[in-house]
Amino acid sequence: MLSFEPGTVFGSRHLADIFSTAPMRTIFGERNSLQSMLLVEVALAKVQGQLGVIPAEAAAAIASAARPELLDLDELAAGTLRAGLPVVNLVEQLIRLTGKPHGEFVHWGATSQDIMDTALVMQMRDALELVHRELERLISAIADLARLHRDTPMVGRTKLQHAIPITFGFKVSVWLSGLLRHRQRLAELKPRVLQVQFGGAVGTFASLGDDGDRVRAALARELGLGEPLVAWHAARDALAETVCLLGLISASLSKIATDIASMAQTEIGEVLEPGGQGHGASSTMPHKRNPIVCEQILSTGLSLRRLASAMLDASVHDHERATGPWQAEWSLLPEAFLLISRAMDNAVRLCSGLVVRPDAMQANLGRTKGLIAAEAVMMALAPYVGRHHAHEMVSAACTHAIASGLTLAESVSRDPAVTAHVAPHEIEKAADPARYIGLSGREVDRVLAACADRPAGAAPEAAPLTRSEST
Repeated sequence: MLSFEPGTVFGSRHLADIFSTAPMRTIFGERNSLQSMLLVEVALAKVQGQLGVIPAEAAAAIASAARPELLDLDELAAGTLRAGLPVVNLVEQLIRLTGKPHGEFVHWGATSQDIMDTALVMQMRDALELVHRELERLISAIADLARLHRDTPMVGRTKLQHAIPITFGFKVSVWLSGLLRHRQRLAELKPRVLQVQFGGAVGTFASLGDDGDRVRAALARELGLGEPLVAWHAARDALAETVCLLGLISASLSKIATDIASMAQTEIGEVLEPGGQGHGASSTMPHKRNPIVCEQILSTGLSLRRLASAMLDASVHDHERATGPWQAEWSLLPEAFLLISRAMDNAVRLCSGLVVRPDAMQANLGRTKGLIAAEAVMMALAPYVGRHHAHEMVSAACTHAIASGLTLAESVSRDPAVTAHVAPHEIEKAADPARYIGLSGREVDRVLAACADRPAGAAPEAAPLTRSEST
């Protein structure tokens, strides 16, 4: 339960929106956390009243009293400090607000972790829906880029060096493929994590006897959650899996941001971040347009992936109820959702408004005077002299071209050992980078077709986004 106090970036007026979004802060804010716990207590009383476990009139009285605005937050803070968790005092206040005799049926057969875990799952359900929506928006934005630039040639780079030509559509389709896997992972995750927690002190329903499993099943239905095989007080793998998934998503977003920031370098200039006056401004250099959206994606990703590691450590619980790891989750998990919310919102803004510069891409293809198509020339020669020997011949021609300032085609064409097999006009054709993009377009089409294959539980089609500007 986060309160976003001043002193943290999430509680700062000027930093909160750099590291999170308002909707996600609302989900994990103090008021919603308390409201969620009260909803669980009300739902528990309701189903127990329906099953005859407690009087129906007691359930109605508990529902009427369970209003977060009636809670004394100062008392709750003091009580939480004494007990080490908020539910003890929350229940004390709810009993008092309900009044006698009905207040005695508050929290019937439950333990504190039942309430907090189930309330957390309800918050996570809303948070995962936000992640899902943003993921679909991002998929739509990147699919637009892939479709628009299916055949836009550009430099392919390996080890930060020119490799062979690709298309920009192919590059963004690689980004898109990872997001489609995350869509599948998210759909598979939800049934595992969105489960009610209810079992009493150690999960055996000892205080409810034969009514225990019936109450759990009814509570799950009432809250719209799944019913677990057994209490998961000390089995936290689904929560750890959730944060690891958020970490994986952040890694994909960071890959996108890394590529875009690199392509936006002055010497490359193939793309620009969206933005108007003052976007990415420097306090001292008037000409600067810093890639600030990419920076924010990368910074939140660094923090989030560390949380994934910490969450794995926090999933190791001792015996039936843990000594410490559970409490660590209270800050780790909400913070992970806060960070991914900002990263995803930034990624949507970045990709839906990305300024793409095909002219700069074309200029960079020609920067090495055909050297980028050296493999194409080699493969044209290989059927006649063998691949290894062709590699040596073209490599020598590349060295000569660099030293002499000739184009690759000119250098290769001066070698009679090459022209004995391949005519100069064929060499010129092979050295054209735009002709050596392989199956880039067909690969783009495969990924775009996969966008339509939605897993069960996928969010509805995102609204169309404005296409990125091309110049």
